[in-house]
Amino acid sequence: QLQLVESGGGLVQPGGSLRLSCKGSGSTLDHYAIGWFRQAPGKQREGVSCINSSDGFTYYADSVKGRFTISRDNAKDTVTLQMNSLKPEDTAVYFCAAEAWYGSSCPVDGQDFGSWGQGTQVIVSS
Repeated sequence: QLQLVESGGGLVQPGGSLRLSCKGSGSTLDHYAIGWFRQAPGKQREGVSCINSSDGFTYYADSVKGRFTISRDNAKDTVTLQMNSLKPEDTAVYFCAAEAWYGSSCPVDGQDFGSWGQGTQVIVSS
């Protein structure tokens, strides 16, 4: 059974950078689309980014486009979210999620993902 573990969260000043990692175990990530989601206190979960396994398609929410970059290293069963130019509104718990996916694009909604990590906290504050 696939298990996911996020790491790399922490406290950073506005304008700073963090690199989140999502490590898979129990199964290779080769045929999984991997999504990053976040949830701030009192707010709904938000899809941030996604990368598929078939053609490298990537998706970014408008709120992070141009600042965040998602990438994957299938040899290491790891997906990385590089976050630059961080803003206080990026503060949230960040989760990675996986779903077996063989097509183009990415699953649309969090409900489409079957495996989730436990989350990592990101705080952007001066």
